[in-house]
Amino acid sequence: MSMEPYGADEESAAVLRTVGRVIKMCRERAGMTQAGLATAIRYSEEQVSSVERGRRAPAEEFLEAADRVLEAGGLISGLKNDVAKARFPKKVRDLAKLEEEAVELCAYANHVVHGLLQTPEYTRAIYGMRRPPYTEEQVDELVEARLARQKIFDQQPAPVFGFVQEEVTLRRPLGGRMVMRRQLERLLEVGQRRNVEIQVLPTDREDHAGLAGALQLLRLKEGATVGHIEVQLISRLLSDPKEIQILEIRYGIIRAQALTPRESLAFIEKLLGET
Repeated sequence: MSMEPYGADEESAAVLRTVGRVIKMCRERAGMTQAGLATAIRYSEEQVSSVERGRRAPAEEFLEAADRVLEAGGLISGLKNDVAKARFPKKVRDLAKLEEEAVELCAYANHVVHGLLQTPEYTRAIYGMRRPPYTEEQVDELVEARLARQKIFDQQPAPVFGFVQEEVTLRRPLGGRMVMRRQLERLLEVGQRRNVEIQVLPTDREDHAGLAGALQLLRLKEGATVGHIEVQLISRLLSDPKEIQILEIRYGIIRAQALTPRESLAFIEKLLGET
């Protein structure tokens, strides 16, 4: 199935129009009609037409099948990454791009498990609780976008990650008991990586530097640091040195107030046993 991009903007629309033109050129070069291509790749003629006009973002299977049928030699299938990024909301694309350029990522999460640490089931549960609700198609695209960001764990050279999770995020059973069990197991798995440190900030702390909310700091390859904050309908990237300084001070104190990484993994193991 192909999908209409959720939250499409001019940048992503331009990518989809280019992809559509490439597919149309390859189809015409092969002397095939839209109906013929649709039958060959098992999609509807309307879907092929919409893709060629840049109205729909083709699924990976669509691109691979079209490349094979039209003997495009990778010209069409090679567009998969471009199409995938075009399907994501602009704010997600911007953040993902910065994450790919980061040598260090530090984050404090106080309501839910941080997006880079989430399991697919946990992510789906969170988006499924949105009010007013997303459509199923929107949920699918948002889940895919979030999980795609997690590929940075495997890039080389590997960035350094530091996460501080509020204790309540590990106890709140979003999605149900089994979803939360798998999420805790995921934290233990990721926490074993040499370049990842996960810390838990206990609820019983009498002093707390993170009361202003969740935050994220990304230290980029060229030396600059960018901040990211998100609340309700607002998602902002921060680059002003004075604002970054405030976030760095707060994060440093939050990290000091939390359990050590070793203590935190033991704490998560204990929670898993109770869940």
